[in-house]
Amino acid sequence: MNFFDYVADNSSRIIFLLMQHIEVVLIAVVIATIISLILAVATENFPSFRKAALSVSGTILTIPSFALFGLMIPLFGLGVVPTVIALTVYAVFPILRNAVTGLETVDPGVIDAARGMGMGSWQRLWRIRVPLAWPVILNGIRVATIMVVAIAAIGAAVRGPGLGELIFRGLSRMGGANALNEALAGVVAIVAVAAILDVLFIVIGRISTPRGLHV
Repeated sequence: MNFFDYVADNSSRIIFLLMQHIEVVLIAVVIATIISLILAVATENFPSFRKAALSVSGTILTIPSFALFGLMIPLFGLGVVPTVIALTVYAVFPILRNAVTGLETVDPGVIDAARGMGMGSWQRLWRIRVPLAWPVILNGIRVATIMVVAIAAIGAAVRGPGLGELIFRGLSRMGGANALNEALAGVVAIVAVAAILDVLFIVIGRISTPRGLHV
């Protein structure tokens, strides 16, 4: 059986795993975005804490994904929970870095003007600074999403959901019938997911970026 015949015969299973993959990635990215924005805002007046948060989250990226997923097993067992936690941990740094950069690069003159109009600190943050920093923040979210799309495949090592199941099963049966097709189907589907989400973020950026900030 060639690759295309295999995909046609197993399309329902591949689509199911693809949807699982997208779901677990988006859940992790949403959680990471919330954590990152809170950290970026909370540490604004505490540069040493902000530097420490960036350093720790950046250092975590150096941990091999297999090792991190393995470390999750004694704490959270197998399945969805350790997968989401591990992906969230990996996603924090690019989002946090861009959130900090975006907020720091907002024109001080605009902030002063908002202050002169009587806006409080929270109003200035959510009505002025975050919208102006949004393109930079969104780019961090986009980078984090594409990154964890690939890492999510390793979640199969802890029985997590997603396309990693196809890759791991195919590699474990290499030499058997359709083993290569199974692994290849997982890889191709992950590339497709990454491409789809990348285009989605470009569209979101076009729609959500304040008028006048489009490049």
